This record gives sequence, C-alpha cells and structure tokens, in this order.
Amino acid sequence: MANITFRSPVMAKDVTVYAVAGERGSLLSLAKVHKIPIPFDCGDGECGSCLIEVTRLNEGEKMGTNMQEKEKEMLRQLGKITPAELENAEVYDVPSRFRLACQYIVRNEDILVCFDGDETLPAKRPAMSKAAGDFKGGLEMTSVEMFLGYSIKVEEEAALHFDELAEAMEGCGNDEVAKLFRQFASYSRLHWEEAKSKAGSRDVSPHLPEEHMWPNLETPEQTSLWAGDPAMSRRDALKAALVGERNGFDFYHHIAETARDSEIRALAKEFANEEAEHVAILERWIARENAQPRGVVAS
Repeated sequence: MANITFRSPVMAKDVTVYAVAGERGSLLSLAKVHKIPIPFDCGDGECGSCLIEVTRLNEGEKMGTNMQEKEKEMLRQLGKITPAELENAEVYDVPSRFRLACQYIVRNEDILVCFDGDETLPAKRPAMSKAAGDFKGGLEMTSVEMFLGYSIKVEEEAALHFDELAEAMEGCGNDEVAKLFRQFASYSRLHWEEAKSKAGSRDVSPHLPEEHMWPNLETPEQTSLWAGDPAMSRRDALKAALVGERNGFDFYHHIAETARDSEIRALAKEFANEEAEHVAILERWIARENAQPRGVVAS
C-alpha cells in the first residue's frame, strides 16, 4: 500500500488517500476517484495540463520507473525537466521531480503530490439561467430510473457518434481530426460508464428512450456532422463538439432546475457540472487554436 498526499492552493487542506502499488490506472485516475481537482484536458500525456510535482516521503533510493517518451518530451516543452533529470530517467530509470499525473503509475512508496489550480479556466461555470427555460421537448423525469436511463442513452449515443465521425475522417485521410474525435468518444464512454455505475442494480431498461422521444429526434450531445470531410480543421471539429457539450449541459441543467424529486435534481446537477467542465475545456482549446498562426497546430 502507498500513502498519496495531495496538496494544492485550490484545496482547503491536504488530502491523503491509500493506493495499491502497481495497480492499473494512473495517478490522475486515482485523483478522479477521490475528487481531487487535478486539472487535465487530454488525459493522454499530450497537453501537459495535469503537471504535478512529486516529493518522496520514504527514506532510501528512488524507485525506478519507465517514463514514456511523450511524457519526457512534454516536460521538456514545459521546461520542467533538467538535462540531468532527463539523463537519469533515460539511463537509470530514475523519475524526474515533475511528472504528468496521467502518466504516473503509483509505486510502493509514500509521496506528496503538489499541483496548481487551472488558472486558464474560467472561475465560474456556464451561466445556469437560460438552459432550464429553453430546453424543449416535454421531458419530465418522474423517477431516478428514468433519469439514469436517459443519461445512459445520451452518453452511449455520443460515444458511438464520435466513433462514427472518427471512422469517416480516417476513411478520407483526415487523421488529425479523426484522432480528436476518438478522444471525444473516450470522454463520452467515461460518462457512459459512470451513468451505468450510478444505476447499479436499478432496472433502467424500461426507461431507455427511443429516438422519437427526443426533441429534434436525436440525443442532445450529437453534433450536426456526419460525413467525412478531408478539409475539416481541428478548429471546426472542436466547435462542433462544443455545440454538443453545450446541448448536453442544457439537457442536464434543465432537469436539475425543474425535476420535482430531490435525488433526480442532485444527480442532474452533478452531470451538468461535468458537462460544464467539458464546455470550459473545449472553449480553452478553441482559444488556443485561434491564437495560433495559420498552419501551426496548438499543442
């Protein structure tokens, strides 16, 4: 067992959790389970947003670790790995002080993990005044099972939709945007699994909605994109995904504001907050794209 202590200026106090050394999953995954607010965008070592500083609390030599090339390269770009640390990592498998939480696998040692808050994200979530009144379709959630059934369908359809878009983009040779859509599909699958986990032993099968039960005959998070376009840019893909995430936020927030049952409202608020985080991330990605000179891809 390992004791992992998280510390950040955005947290009221240090939080220590227990982890099984070598367990599948990253330190970022562990943080998510325990609601530790480490910022992250891609979760795949390609953006650097989940940068952490690791301090060992055990005596003795550092345990060896295999740092992937993409993590070392990202730390180079961020200026968070010295030549000496890089040599130690490549020759002796000794980890550097700064790491990416999404790439860090817990070892059998106690550590202190420090991270900053994400200052580039807005302090407030999307405004919650418009969605509740504007989402149409006569959807009144009369039971927790009904809400979870609809939620499962929303996230499932979003994952399948982005996978279809990725396949279309791969088919026309637009691999860059295809990779982006695969990433969006993985995010939707995480929410899909979360919704199924919350359902637990509840039987939600009678409440899984058919297509005709949705406003506009489609689930909220689907985009208007269907065919592969070899000329589509990352910016176009991000903007299309942003529309879907905003629609998903509107859907959940409408329920959080209008449902009569307090448990349904609480669940819907939790899902709305997660969609709000995705909206903020996509807005930041789009801002990065807009800030890049033409022909330069944002990292």
